[in-house]
Amino acid sequence: MRILYVEDDPRAAAMVGDILAANGDVLVWEASGSAALLRAGMEHFDVIILDRMLGDIDGLTITRRLREGGISTPILILSALGRGSDRADGLDTGADDYLAKPFEPEELVARLRALHRRASGREHSAVILYGAFECHVKARTAFRDNRHLALSPKEFELFRYFMENAGEVVTREMLLHHVWKMDFDPQTNVVDVNIGRLRRKLEDGFERPALETILGSGYRLLDGRP
Repeated sequence: MRILYVEDDPRAAAMVGDILAANGDVLVWEASGSAALLRAGMEHFDVIILDRMLGDIDGLTITRRLREGGISTPILILSALGRGSDRADGLDTGADDYLAKPFEPEELVARLRALHRRASGREHSAVILYGAFECHVKARTAFRDNRHLALSPKEFELFRYFMENAGEVVTREMLLHHVWKMDFDPQTNVVDVNIGRLRRKLEDGFERPALETILGSGYRLLDGRP
């Protein structure tokens, strides 16, 4: 991916640049909001990462002006302002995702990939295939090795999100944001309970596990093949 990063802290920009370079992405760095607006209007980027607190124009204003200018490039706001109201402000302004600092590098990469997939339309395929699993999006049905999996509506949403991010680490924050539409942690076990139910339905009667728990990070869907 070719990514525009707007950040006035050179050290933060260098750190994110190293993370993205290790994953084969190209980072273009701008240190001011005005320069970023000019560049985003003249060049193509797959994703834009915005800091909120810049010296000249704040990240929310940049987001609003980009959207008003007809630029639909996915925007991820990366900010030290991490309260629920801050996240809501960012998403209401037109950003597609919001990640608070400090963050885990794996989560940043996973979120950028997810934004790129959505923008390119790949996640809206009628059927998503991964290993032994099938997710029929329109019919809202799931299969493993051609065996139907009786999932509840919420379990299907969870399964679909894992299929859209197959093989990648999915964090609790990503699940809360994309499955429960929540931009804060409610401090409940709602994710764990639903993951437990989904895991049982994906694995019951099969020898190989379907979901891997990554301690301290989240979960990963395995291919389920024998």
